[in-house]
Amino acid sequence: MCGRYASTTTDKELRSIFEVAEIVGEEVGPSYNVAPTQQVRVVLERPPRGKPDTDPVRQLRTAKWGLVPPWAKDVKIGNKLINARSESITEKPAFRKAATRRRCIIPADGYYEWMKREDGTKIPYFLHGDGVLAMAGLYELWPDPALPEDDPNRWLWTTTVLTTQATDVLGHIHDRSPVVLPPSFQEHWLDPTLTDREQVDALIASIPEPRLEPYEVSTAVNSPRNNGPELVEPVRDPH
Repeated sequence: MCGRYASTTTDKELRSIFEVAEIVGEEVGPSYNVAPTQQVRVVLERPPRGKPDTDPVRQLRTAKWGLVPPWAKDVKIGNKLINARSESITEKPAFRKAATRRRCIIPADGYYEWMKREDGTKIPYFLHGDGVLAMAGLYELWPDPALPEDDPNRWLWTTTVLTTQATDVLGHIHDRSPVVLPPSFQEHWLDPTLTDREQVDALIASIPEPRLEPYEVSTAVNSPRNNGPELVEPVRDPH
């Protein structure tokens, strides 16, 4: 699964890395301990703001981590939908529409996983690659029934991180890991014209396993109140 991650890349840097054409909303500050329900930056492709009938452009915008389907009666459902199993997103009611119409990338420096030892204790690890990770995600827009249709705050943007079965070194830490998109897959993943369920499933199945480096970090990351560069420092030399 993915329950915490670090994200310290600036909007300017993300614009360059992901070839973003439009930045929407204020920049979200750097965080070494991003937790569910917090506001995060996502990359997606949609028509420009206020121009629904024009061609989609690549945008960087903010969404709340924890997907809320448009049919949900309570936004608290998002607390349980921070992750989506990639093997079933085209079938599950909470994700299937977003899987074919609202896919996104969630940039991260790396993410945290907790490995359970035989004595029951859980040890946090930080997993990272070479540069910014492009975690595959979905996003949704939930209409707040308490607000009028013309209220700019009526639509709540939410997102979820896709996960897959972890293998090799990652599987020794946790049985699930985020789906990480190599650069060659990112354009296809964001393509809003890709709406066929079988093609989406085939794309997901073809994503290669990422090459990530894990190392043990301080248990200070266990509390979302802690947030600083020391959280991603190894507790011992990984080599």
